[in-house]
Amino acid sequence: MARVTPQEYVEEVLSLVERIPEGHVMSYGAIADALADASGRNSARQVGTIMARHGGGVPWHRVVNSSGRMPPGHEQEARERLLSEGVPLKGEHVDMARASWRP
Repeated sequence: MARVTPQEYVEEVLSLVERIPEGHVMSYGAIADALADASGRNSARQVGTIMARHGGGVPWHRVVNSSGRMPPGHEQEARERLLSEGVPLKGEHVDMARASWRP
């Protein structure tokens, strides 16, 4: 399988985030894992960087860390958006067992 360019990988990450259904979330690592076969990449940190730089036009609030922590610096807005979509929380974190989505 042909490897994708860095820009194509950015587009793949954003496309996947756009497909996360309302009421669900994915972790940075789950996104990296889902795209690893086509890209040859597998880095939650890289997905986080992409989201920080390019994620404003997609449902960024549906991407959390593996423990359900919301995007740093945007916790309050993410929490409000997630609650309005019916995402289950455990305290200040997303309940990953109930809210995780896999493509």
